Amino acid sequence: MNDTLVEAMGLRPSTGGLHCNKDSLTDMFGWFLQVLLACLAFTCLIAKRSCEPPMHRRSWQIWFYDTSKQGMGAMAIHLANVWLAGQYQGDPCTWYLINFLLDSSLGLFIIFVGIRTCQFLARKKGWEAINFGEYGKPPNVNAWLAQCCLYVGLMVIVKVSITLFMQLDFWENVKDFILSPIDNQYVELAFVMLIIPFFVNILMFWVTDNFLMYRDPSRRRRDSCEVSLLEKAKVKYRALRKKKSDSESDILLSADDELLDEQVPSIRGALQT
Repeated sequence: MNDTLVEAMGLRPSTGGLHCNKDSLTDMFGWFLQVLLACLAFTCLIAKRSCEPPMHRRSWQIWFYDTSKQGMGAMAIHLANVWLAGQYQGDPCTWYLINFLLDSSLGLFIIFVGIRTCQFLARKKGWEAINFGEYGKPPNVNAWLAQCCLYVGLMVIVKVSITLFMQLDFWENVKDFILSPIDNQYVELAFVMLIIPFFVNILMFWVTDNFLMYRDPSRRRRDSCEVSLLEKAKVKYRALRKKKSDSESDILLSADDELLDEQVPSIRGALQT
């Protein structure tokens, strides 16, 4: 088969032994996969809202305020990864995947620390605008904008930290074997931009949304009080049931004793005769 035709069909790498070339992440097929992934991730967050208890379910406005921060942060990280992947030597798809997996693990830890730090400062300093998930009553768009800026700032810290971590020499060895069994650039692109990110993003978006959503401390105390009251009621019920069981046993034993007392004289008479 003609080499040009093979390369055009995507049956093997087209340039320099690379799995995908420098423009694969930003061509028509690459952008299609990225838009599809964004739609699937957004659907995942809608499904998460429907799984919340009806009495505690967020309104659509609060849900949008919470998820839009994550959406803007994820878009910023994604575009940075696409750009950075083309700056390294070698297959850009493997570099993108390494960056993505680090963002989803080490980056998630940095996000957690950053959000909890902002919430701590909001309680100690009274800076309600930076208390993630709290927008006032009625919800204030300024608080949402402040939290969006903070979250995007956290994404910048994540990306800078990951980029510095990627300067270590051993990543050259990692990129040599990651995705090495795949020799079709379109299949590799589908794995890198859609299949692997889809499953990882489901977990990451779900967990991050739990970080970002507001949890009322009074409701947590109320829920814990309800649980403790329920436990006390169960203990009291078991004690009453045991006491009732013991009382019934005492009644039965006393009846047996009375029956034996009545039969003892007759037994003695029978023995004497």
